Amino acid sequence: MRLLSVAAMVCALASGCAERGDSAQPDAPTAARPSASAMLDAAIAGDHRTAEEKARDAWRHPKETLAFFGVEPDMTVVEIWPGGGWYTKILAPYLASGGGVYIAAQRDPASSARAAEAVQKFKDAYADTALYGDIRISVLGKDADIAPEGTVDVVLTFRNVHNWISAGEAEDNFKAFYRALKPGGVLGVVEHRADEDAPDDIATGYVKTSTVKALAEGAGFAFVEASEINANPADTKDHPFGVWTLPPVRRSSQSPGQEDPAFDRAKYDAIGESDRMTLKFVKPQS
Repeated sequence: MRLLSVAAMVCALASGCAERGDSAQPDAPTAARPSASAMLDAAIAGDHRTAEEKARDAWRHPKETLAFFGVEPDMTVVEIWPGGGWYTKILAPYLASGGGVYIAAQRDPASSARAAEAVQKFKDAYADTALYGDIRISVLGKDADIAPEGTVDVVLTFRNVHNWISAGEAEDNFKAFYRALKPGGVLGVVEHRADEDAPDDIATGYVKTSTVKALAEGAGFAFVEASEINANPADTKDHPFGVWTLPPVRRSSQSPGQEDPAFDRAKYDAIGESDRMTLKFVKPQS
């Protein structure tokens, strides 16, 4: 069964949904609006998400993570570089069910044919407005704003910071997040976590928590708190092909896309997905 309407599934999940009958009085009070928790449960449980996507919930903890960041269904939320849309499939229906706005801040499609193809593929995949609402597309780049200044409640980024550091774009990007947020707005960061005493080696894909905090605070953010929601103590962080040795990428050679059939994945598959920091920052009120 396809998720035809998040509201319909919410009604099934929420205990407060009232049954309609012929005897209902015209002036009877309407059922209470389902809770944000029920709306989020509906989006996570929807049949629009594949079994493979749902299997990753055990590592990515979407309900707990979004609750930690304080994402409500009537908010304006920007997700940075959503990729194929693992979180889009949760966030967009959730926000659509509550009257919120989902904005996908993409790579600049004018920067390369590959970027343009990826943005178009994303648009095509999430064109169903009945399910995902009216998704807005913006650009993360020096000459573009991810949203009009001071209009966003929450900016979210999942496992992207290492890419920006590698490209020398991290400081500018964090400043862009700051501009877009309302005073009191939240920046939520999930990133592969390096040990604080480890050598700095961005090629591994792991980043120190202190590095992310410095980037955010340098842009003007105040650190609120950290959560261990997405921690994985089994991750030794010393893998032959960096974090990409682990699921879901499961790289087996130094060259992306080229597999080594002799590579033994068992040890790395047993670890699961990476150890991750989950950090909440706020744009000060003044």
